[in-house]
Amino acid sequence: MNTNVLIVSKGHDYAHDSFLAMFAAMPSVTATLVEQPAAQVVLKPEHIGAYDSVLFYDMSGIPGVGLLHDGANDTGIPPDDYRASIEALVKSGTGLVLLNHATVSWPLWPLWREISGSSFLLQAGELDGETLPGSGYRGGHGPHPNPTLRLAPQCEHPVLAGLEDGFEITDEIYLKTAGFEKRVTPLLRGEYDFVAENFTPPPLAPPDEQASWNHPQGSDLIVWAHSVEASPVVVSDVGDGPAAYENPAYRRLLENTLNWVASAAARAWAAAP
Repeated sequence: MNTNVLIVSKGHDYAHDSFLAMFAAMPSVTATLVEQPAAQVVLKPEHIGAYDSVLFYDMSGIPGVGLLHDGANDTGIPPDDYRASIEALVKSGTGLVLLNHATVSWPLWPLWREISGSSFLLQAGELDGETLPGSGYRGGHGPHPNPTLRLAPQCEHPVLAGLEDGFEITDEIYLKTAGFEKRVTPLLRGEYDFVAENFTPPPLAPPDEQASWNHPQGSDLIVWAHSVEASPVVVSDVGDGPAAYENPAYRRLLENTLNWVASAAARAWAAAP
């Protein structure tokens, strides 16, 4: 089996060589990278058929900074053509993978929130009818270093093949509320204390919100699966830097994931009532 994967990137700094080396080391994966906004052309229905799955690693459409960071958009909502392309993508059943900062793309677009399944908020706002604080983060470019944590499997799943004992990883993590868990299948939880004092306030929140920021005990769910329309989706909060890219267990997790979301079994799972 060889899975042809389209990787969509830009809008957030990352170590390109190390990131791409991760995919080059996967014997069952052929990866093609396209940056925003050119990705909006490649993802059109007439072009995307060449790929078995799509991995999103962009951080696009962030209000106030999107045009500066990725040249795509800064309104929080994608252009009409791109919305139509993503809507067609999930109707077609194409497998999707979101890593790390991709979960916060297009923060004012309900469909992207549905695709990510995450409760991560760049600043305080409403989610599921509840007013929530902005989410915290630890690691990445923030003042707190990347933590090392153990990821523990929560079920038997093809994505977790060969990882049954869990593994340690050093990478960026997020502090987010737990309400999203009721809509997803938990795959890996992080053994860490997800409390506000261990995290940096949301960087794009207004200064007064950052100064008074607090957050309830957060979810420890790091990797999950769910479905949107006909598409199987797997999301991983970790995947920010070289310590993750070069981690053999993380590479195994990601290769398993890319193959699974592209499989007939995953599409059948997504289609099940």
